[in-house]
Amino acid sequence: MQHTVLEPARETPVIHTTDVLVVGSGPGGLAAALAAARAGVEVTLLDRFGCFGGNITTVGVEGFAWYRHEQTVEAGGIGWEFEERAKSMGAAVPESQSLSYELDSEGFKLVADRLVEEAGIHPMLHRTFVAPIREGNRITGIIVESKAGREAVLAKRVIDATGDADIAQMMGAPTIKTPVEEMQAASVMFHIAGVDKQKFMEGVKADPQTYADWSTGEWQVETSGKEDEMYSPFLAKPFGQAIRDGVIPAHLNTIGGTWGAVHDSGEMTYMNLVHLAGIDGTDPDSMTRGEIEGRAQAMQAIKALNAYTPGCEAARLRNFGMTIGIRDTRKIDAHHNITEDETRNQGRFEDTIGIYPEFIDGYGVLILPTTGRYMQISYRCMLPKGVEGLLVTGRAIGGDKIAHAATRNMACCAVAGQGAGIAAALSVKADTALDTVDITAVQTELKRQGVRIH
Repeated sequence: MQHTVLEPARETPVIHTTDVLVVGSGPGGLAAALAAARAGVEVTLLDRFGCFGGNITTVGVEGFAWYRHEQTVEAGGIGWEFEERAKSMGAAVPESQSLSYELDSEGFKLVADRLVEEAGIHPMLHRTFVAPIREGNRITGIIVESKAGREAVLAKRVIDATGDADIAQMMGAPTIKTPVEEMQAASVMFHIAGVDKQKFMEGVKADPQTYADWSTGEWQVETSGKEDEMYSPFLAKPFGQAIRDGVIPAHLNTIGGTWGAVHDSGEMTYMNLVHLAGIDGTDPDSMTRGEIEGRAQAMQAIKALNAYTPGCEAARLRNFGMTIGIRDTRKIDAHHNITEDETRNQGRFEDTIGIYPEFIDGYGVLILPTTGRYMQISYRCMLPKGVEGLLVTGRAIGGDKIAHAATRNMACCAVAGQGAGIAAALSVKADTALDTVDITAVQTELKRQGVRIH
């Protein structure tokens, strides 16, 4: 029998009231807040960490649009602006395997600060969402906890950008959670220093890796065939050799993956080498195990790089991301759930709020957008069932597994977020429900904000 304690009833102070409240400031939440503010309403952006940017800044995933090639067709809008502003502020470098720019995870904190400030958004960092405030099935705000205790924030519309559909779940909206044994692996990202860039790059050129090399050891990756001969900044051989030589333990056969940017300073960032199966991003005990194990595996990976990778003989840890990277937990059962067929075959929707190139990365599938194909993102996939006043954006939008392998990616989260922010803003201004908002007006404002929707 589980022990419980009975908490006394209490009055919670209302510390802030806003038109649109965005909870979570990753690519989806940040885009939502900016879009809503630019559409002319009061916006508050709340995050549990001390910076905005989510996966980019707190996890350290710098490859925002690493799928981009000559024929790639994209929505533009705020996602494109993230890259352009980062470039102008010295917080981006050319990406190693594509035509995009890699966002500096530390520098982007400043980029996000500037964007939020310029848009007139009310920032609320260091506060954690703990419960919704409701009137029947309508959400009217949230309860947060922080060093200041327990507080209430009221809003006319709320956007759940938590990544795990936390608010929708607590409001009783139907959600679908991937079984833990089927979840995409979690990752502890890290950056290293002490790399001899010239020697490392000479080694890469002497033994170039392709996406076909991803299908080695523990992974078998389905491609469309056109990806197989394309260059990939992939590292696997050093870790296999380290296991064979007894340098690292044999059970660490899942270490391997991509490196990000290598700098003249000797820093190499966005080391996406640690992949942890069975980590549930909605379970703090599971995440605790993942953080500790992930850091330990990262140090083993560095040991193997020291021994077997030219230019990395003196490499050392520079830093870890602030938190473990989670790819896969809950999604809402939305008014429309994007299907595998729509993802693979250029789905089209009357309520499109943006487009996303044919990029699928997850569940053993890798397809890169090199032929100009793209799908549209439906507004309805952000509408949870049975709840009023709430939109869900980011990686928790409605869709099946293959759809998630596309829409979970940060650039797609930004596309969905911009649509959610505008819809919430226009819903407030017209005093209409989110499920009856004028989609033509939403699309008109999206176009005004520089988004390609068709």
